[in-house]
Amino acid sequence: MSDHYDVVIVGSGAGGGTLAHRLAPSGKRVLVLERGDWLPREIENWDPEAVFVDNRYVSPDRWYDASGRAFQPQVHYVVGGATKFYGAALYRLRERDFGELRHHGGISPAWPIDYGDLEPYYTQAEELYQVHGARGEDPTEPPASAPYPWPPVSHEPRIQRLFDDLTEVGLHPFHAPSGIMLDEARPAFSTCIRCATCDGFPCLVHAKSDADVIAVRPALRHDNVTLVRNAFVRRLETDASGRTVTTVVAEVDGVEERFTGDVVVVSAGAVNSARLLLASADDRHPHGLANGSDQVGRNYVFHNSRAFLAVSKEPNDTRFQKTLGLNDYYFGDADFAFPMGNVQMVGKSSAPMYRGEKPIETKLAPTFTLREVAAHAIDFWLSVEDLPHPDNRVTLDHDGSVVLSYTPNNQEPMEQLYHRVKKHLSHLGMHPHHLIPRDVYMKNDVPVAGCAHQAGTVRFGTDPATSVLDADCRAHELDNLYVVDTSFFPSIGAVNPALTAIANALRVGDHLLARLG
Repeated sequence: MSDHYDVVIVGSGAGGGTLAHRLAPSGKRVLVLERGDWLPREIENWDPEAVFVDNRYVSPDRWYDASGRAFQPQVHYVVGGATKFYGAALYRLRERDFGELRHHGGISPAWPIDYGDLEPYYTQAEELYQVHGARGEDPTEPPASAPYPWPPVSHEPRIQRLFDDLTEVGLHPFHAPSGIMLDEARPAFSTCIRCATCDGFPCLVHAKSDADVIAVRPALRHDNVTLVRNAFVRRLETDASGRTVTTVVAEVDGVEERFTGDVVVVSAGAVNSARLLLASADDRHPHGLANGSDQVGRNYVFHNSRAFLAVSKEPNDTRFQKTLGLNDYYFGDADFAFPMGNVQMVGKSSAPMYRGEKPIETKLAPTFTLREVAAHAIDFWLSVEDLPHPDNRVTLDHDGSVVLSYTPNNQEPMEQLYHRVKKHLSHLGMHPHHLIPRDVYMKNDVPVAGCAHQAGTVRFGTDPATSVLDADCRAHELDNLYVVDTSFFPSIGAVNPALTAIANALRVGDHLLARLG
C-alpha cells in the first residue's frame, strides 16, 4: 500500500492538471496519476507527416462502435492530456448556453449553475492560461469582469483581408481567444515563435498554454504534489457502506499499485472517466460506481464539426492562421430561428496532411496539385452543438473494452451554417467550387473517432435520479468522489470546451480547499 494522500487525481489534462495547480499551494498532499508519460520533445513534434499520417502520438487504444466495429480513437495519453494537441482556442460558453435552449433537433438542457457562478473562474482561467483576445468584437460574448490578460493575436495579411471583407458584408468577425505564450510587443522575449505547427501538434518550444506547461509543471515545484506517470487506473474500491472510495487501483508500468486518499477526483476524459466508473462496479454499486441513476456513460456529446478548405484565388502564406472567429449565426438568424454555431479558423494546412484523404483528392480539379491547394488554402472549422441523448453512450463489453455508441443528431444547423459561410466566401476571393472537406482530425472511417471535444457521460445536476454529480461535481452517491473534466457537462454549447473545463476545475478546487480545511 502506497502513502496516503489528501487528494488523488486521475488524469492531468485541462481538468485534473488545473485542479492540481489550484491545490498545490495549500500544502495538502496531492497525487496525480497519469496514464501516459511526458510527451517526448523531438523534431517529430512539428512534422505533419509524423503527426497526421503516422499518428505518432495517438493512443493505440481500440474502441468499438455500437455495431461492434473496432476503431482507433484520436486520443492522446500524455501529461497534459488532450491539451497537448489542442488548438488553444479558449472560448467562454455564452450566457444562454447555461439555460435550456430549443434547437432544431431538440432541447439542450439547463445547467445547475449559471454563467454568473462560473464567470469569476473564467476570468481566473484566462489569466492562468495566458489567453489573448479582444472584448467587444463578438456580439454574442458574455459579460466579463476583466479584460483579456493579453492583447489579441494579430491577423497575418491574408486573414486580415478576410476579416475586413467579412466586416464589409455586415458580419462581426473577431479575434479568436488564444492560449499561446506570444509577446508580439517584445518578439525577442516571446516564447511563442508563431509557427504553423500549433493546432493539432504538440509545441516543441513549450509555448502553447497546455495543462502540462501551465499547470502540472508549476504544481510539481511544490513538494506536496506527486505525479506518477504510466499509471493506468483500472478501478476504484469503496468501503463496506459503498459511500466512500477507499482505494485507487492502478497498473504502474504494468505492476499493480494501490493508492489511498481522503478525496478522489476522476479527470480522465468523458469516455475514460465513464469507463472507470463502470469498471468499478461492486456489490453496493452493481451497475457501476455512482450509477444508481443509470446515467453514467450516457449523454455523450462531442460537437457536430466540419473542417474544410476554401481555395483562395490568391496564395495564402499565413503561418499562424487560427486568429479569426465568427459567431453571427451562433443563435440563428432571421431565416433560421434555431441556434447554428461557431465559425473559426484551424491551423494552416500543408500538403503532407492531405495524404490518404480521398475526399480531397477526388474533389480537386485536375489542374490542382496537393501542394498548390496547400498554398492557396484557407482552413475553416464549423462547430455546431450536438444534443445529449441517453443512447449516445459509453458502455463496456465483456472484456472491459470501451463501446462508444453514437447516432448523430441536430444535423440541419450544420447545413444551414455551411450554406451561409459558403455563400459569403464565394464572394470574397474564393473559388466557389473548391470548398473541400478536410478530414485531418477524423482520419478514421468512423466519425465518432474524432473525439477531441468529448463531453457529457457523468453530468451534474440537482436531481440524483437524472444526474451523477451534484453542483460541486461530487457524486450524489459517494461522499468523497468528484469528477472534474468535461464529463460533467449537461450540454456542450458550440464553442471549444477547454476553457469551461479549466474554469470549473478552479471552481471545484476552491470547494475542495474549503472542504479539506
